[in-house]
Amino acid sequence: MSPEHPARRAGLASQAAVRAKRKDEWLALFAADARVEDPIGVSPYDPAGNGHTGRGAIAAFWDTAIAKSDIDFRWADSFACGDEIAFTGTIRSVRAGVAVEVDLVATYRVNAHGKIVALRAFWELERARATQSTS
Repeated sequence: MSPEHPARRAGLASQAAVRAKRKDEWLALFAADARVEDPIGVSPYDPAGNGHTGRGAIAAFWDTAIAKSDIDFRWADSFACGDEIAFTGTIRSVRAGVAVEVDLVATYRVNAHGKIVALRAFWELERARATQSTS
């Protein structure tokens, strides 16, 4: 996966910051009015299903969904088109000794400055729960 495409570059940088637990670096990748939907729709991370819009809401999402987990991305492929990219593969998350692996599609859209304006993750909570194991 060549990082030459702006959306791919931003997506890979986002994933690297998550792996390394660098919240400030991760937040700096987003435009001020960006939206994160992970997963899309109603979830324990987003009870209203409206997504997390703006850096403050995205920072709160980090604190709830990312900060307490060790996350690894295992991408099978990615497809860059226009100002977006879609990654397909699996994410492994370990929180409090419980591991979950979920297959998903994650999309990133960037603006003209290469800042992420939308991060959307398509995955199913029930499928993720079915993979739970102790690590």
